Amino acid sequence: MTPTLPGAPPPSPIPLKERASIVFVEKGQLDVIDGAFVLVDAAGVRTVIPVGGLAAIMLEPGTRTSHAAVALAASAGTLLIWIGEAGVRLYAAGQPGGARSDRLLWQCRLALDPDARLQIVRKMFQIRFGDSGPERRSVDQLRGIEGVRVREIYRGLARQFGVEWRRRDYDPRDFDASDIPNRCLSAATSCLYGVTEAAVLAAGYAPAIGFLHTGKPLSFVYDIADLFKFDTVVPEAFRVASQHAKGKLDKPPEMATRHACRDSFRRANILGRLIPAIEDVLLAGGLQLPEPPPDAVGPAFPDPAQTGDPGTPS
Repeated sequence: MTPTLPGAPPPSPIPLKERASIVFVEKGQLDVIDGAFVLVDAAGVRTVIPVGGLAAIMLEPGTRTSHAAVALAASAGTLLIWIGEAGVRLYAAGQPGGARSDRLLWQCRLALDPDARLQIVRKMFQIRFGDSGPERRSVDQLRGIEGVRVREIYRGLARQFGVEWRRRDYDPRDFDASDIPNRCLSAATSCLYGVTEAAVLAAGYAPAIGFLHTGKPLSFVYDIADLFKFDTVVPEAFRVASQHAKGKLDKPPEMATRHACRDSFRRANILGRLIPAIEDVLLAGGLQLPEPPPDAVGPAFPDPAQTGDPGTPS
């Protein structure tokens, strides 16, 4: 059989929870050289990227990608995301694996059932704020309450890190027009949205079918990312903004924010928590997860079979 890719055969996909989170790539040509996923810059310098061990690769302006590189990323189960500077805009994404019809139908049923949707939103409130919100409130009313709480969290973190803060304000068409705290926050949330979208797609769900967020291509990604935002990337953004204000950074604040988010993802084991969180939230809707039909395609990235005795719990 004629190989479809040059060089060595591509690696088998590994479970998402065992991967590193994301890398940002700019100003170079992505290609496959000797079977490896490589970034070649204008000077001809090659940087090998371990594509099979990443959840997502964020492609910034100035990046060109070959057909072979896209095919290798797809076979390794790594999401390619074409973004604007620092991730403020998302142009396109290459799907890793594929959606599951049974999961998509379940997600749609939950989103279309008013009671199930409300229970899911309350579950998300419980995870984020420690309570399910006031009783007898609609989803729209809970969305307004969420906005008030989020603004207060921003103000609290600004006080904690000594950052001058007015409000969350940025222009996706002009990244540099924002102040430093907002630029750090945009860079931070883009990191989280990238890895969350990879998890949503790998689990077989639709990024656009959200519950608290609606009407956007990444509504469900925003729903799930918000569960982790204030435990991971937002404090790091304010910390970097504080360091910048004190003249303690030796790199651009956006780059420092990305590096801080990468380290935060490792500490928080974000990839090991995302897919279980998705299932936990959706099960709160109270509708039974349907059994897949006999001819259904399996998970995009199945966990390897366990070997040996699991042991006796202590």
